[in-house]
Amino acid sequence: MDFKNILVSSKESISFITIIRPQQLNALNKATIAELSAAFDHLEKSTVCRAIIVTGSGEKAFVAGADIKEFAKFNSEQGKKLSAEGQKILFNKIANFTKPIIAAVNGFALGGGLELAMACHLRVASENARMGLPEVSLGLIPGYGGTQRLPQLIGKSKAFEMVLTGEMIDAKTALHYGLVNQVVHPSDLLNTATELAKKIIKNSPMALSSAIKALNANYEDGSNGFAEEIRLFGESFGTTDFTEGTTAFLEKRKANF
Repeated sequence: MDFKNILVSSKESISFITIIRPQQLNALNKATIAELSAAFDHLEKSTVCRAIIVTGSGEKAFVAGADIKEFAKFNSEQGKKLSAEGQKILFNKIANFTKPIIAAVNGFALGGGLELAMACHLRVASENARMGLPEVSLGLIPGYGGTQRLPQLIGKSKAFEMVLTGEMIDAKTALHYGLVNQVVHPSDLLNTATELAKKIIKNSPMALSSAIKALNANYEDGSNGFAEEIRLFGESFGTTDFTEGTTAFLEKRKANF
């Protein structure tokens, strides 16, 4: 697929999505969000892709926020539509994706950029990463799930502090808060994310998909996470991956998923 604002590449079973708007510090505009959505749709259908790593071009920024020029003149209805459509076509799609997604956070991850990273299932950050939700300084609040996913990841008190001050935190603080899973030297970022993806994809694709659904169910309104776990656990017994996994264990060999 040909894109203007992103680059999609693959190595073995791992796909890489790189946002390439360096002059705008990889800021998200409507076109980039649409391209990201299309890329995820394509990779979800792929029989080769087992995991995805999302990053930004260069070392300055993962995604430095949304493209403010696009919505500076919006009214209330346009703003509501911008948030709803963005969440529907990209951010919620990522959070509920059937394959594991890792954000490799290089440099600034601000506003919509941090929201993009938080929608991913795991986050690896470079030591020079800076993260924040500065929307209140613009007279706004986070609109792509930030007010919901941030407290899920770091707790309500720290989320209030980050959102209400609008200040950035460094990678070390993000690791302490539980916002990111690992912090590494910038030169090791993609390799570390790739090694993490390799560890994950050794496991059953069907089980990974079900695990993502079960973990997310705990945070969905009207969903009983325990009931969803029971349902998905039971369904696992009817899969070919279960047959292969248990057979391999009993035969003392590695499973071939």
